[in-house]
Amino acid sequence: MNVKMDLHTHTLASGHYTTDTLTDLAKRAKERGIAYLGITDHAPKMPGSASENYFRNLRYCDRRVHGVRILYGVELNALDQMGTVDLDESVLCHLDYALVSLHKQTYKPQDMRLNTLALTSAMENKFVVGVCHPDDPTYEIDVKTLAEKAKQTGTMLELSSVGVSPDGYREKCVERLVEMLLLCKQKGVYVMLGSDSHGISKIGDFTNSLKLLKALDFPQELVVNFNPEKFFEIVKNKRK
Repeated sequence: MNVKMDLHTHTLASGHYTTDTLTDLAKRAKERGIAYLGITDHAPKMPGSASENYFRNLRYCDRRVHGVRILYGVELNALDQMGTVDLDESVLCHLDYALVSLHKQTYKPQDMRLNTLALTSAMENKFVVGVCHPDDPTYEIDVKTLAEKAKQTGTMLELSSVGVSPDGYREKCVERLVEMLLLCKQKGVYVMLGSDSHGISKIGDFTNSLKLLKALDFPQELVVNFNPEKFFEIVKNKRK
């Protein structure tokens, strides 16, 4: 299986101690055969991350670096159960896409219903095309409800490399990932692969993710990273 896209990566603009630039990430992406590199730095409410003006100005940046096509996105923070995120639509409309996540720095863990509601409400946002690391054990999540909402809204769910890599930087919940993937397979929900690489080290590293997909006999046609045209179709359809 030829993975053509890495849709969840971070430069030094996200903080988190990396000093690697977009150019550094693009160079590594080329070395690893990635044709489309999604830069999704943390939105402004994450401590140490980029300002709103950073995201406003991304539309003026280079679209191809080291021969790799650059997609300018953002990893938004779900801030409450009402769908509030930390960039306005006037900014999001100029980005290629937006992802959304729960982070303990911006959303205190609640019970399963409220955690799930924070994500499903954010999925109503027409610029949000994917939910990042829903397997993070920091938050109890109703995966069935999440998958149903993903199907309803045309939103992707992420198979994060961090959640299946032995040297990942957070705790794992592979059982939840398996449950999510089986539900996606059953309901026809699209999945995105994201390295969540902070800097160059994990760009395009999907070895363990691909092993899990193979073990579950997951349909390749439901993984957008193999088919960039499907990814762009999802973005277009959500914005209608």
